[in-house]
Amino acid sequence: MFGRKPTDTPTTPPMPAQQPAAAAPMRPAAPAAAASATPLRPEPPKPAPMGAAPRPAAPIAAASARPGTAPALATDTTPRKLTVGRDISLSGEIAACDHLVVEGTVDATLREGQRIEITDTGLFRGKVEISEADIAGRFEGELTVRGRLRVRSSGRIDGKIQYGELEVEAGGHLEGTVSGLARPRPAAAPQRAEGQSTLDVQN
Repeated sequence: MFGRKPTDTPTTPPMPAQQPAAAAPMRPAAPAAAASATPLRPEPPKPAPMGAAPRPAAPIAAASARPGTAPALATDTTPRKLTVGRDISLSGEIAACDHLVVEGTVDATLREGQRIEITDTGLFRGKVEISEADIAGRFEGELTVRGRLRVRSSGRIDGKIQYGELEVEAGGHLEGTVSGLARPRPAAAPQRAEGQSTLDVQN
């Protein structure tokens, strides 16, 4: 028998061995971007939807008072006092004075005061309307004292004098027109009508 010639099988030429690709050079990582110097602006509050109830504002904490401290008073109750010293002369009108002390010489008008005090070296000439007077020196003029007038043993008053109450020590001198101020009379008890009686009813 005739044998078949074996077909020539094409032989694939061997592939040359691939050399490993050269690794690409690594690039240095980019430095992180510096933070912007511009501060971030807070986002504006979003408007509340229509019909939604507004949120109540946060309560403001009251400042706590220190223990043992009293609140400061708004008004000053210190009396306004004026002292005219020795060898000092004063003339004119005196106002807004609660307490006047005269040790020198004063020629003035004094109204709406609370107290005048004339020491044994003091001299006052003029007109005075006062609540209380203490005279140990000299007074010449018109003196009206709504309350108590006290005249010391060395005191001397010449002129027109009106007072609510009078106290004169031994040696005190008053010369001129002296009169007491009229005091309001107490209200009289209501009178019963004629023929009217009062009955006490006990249960």
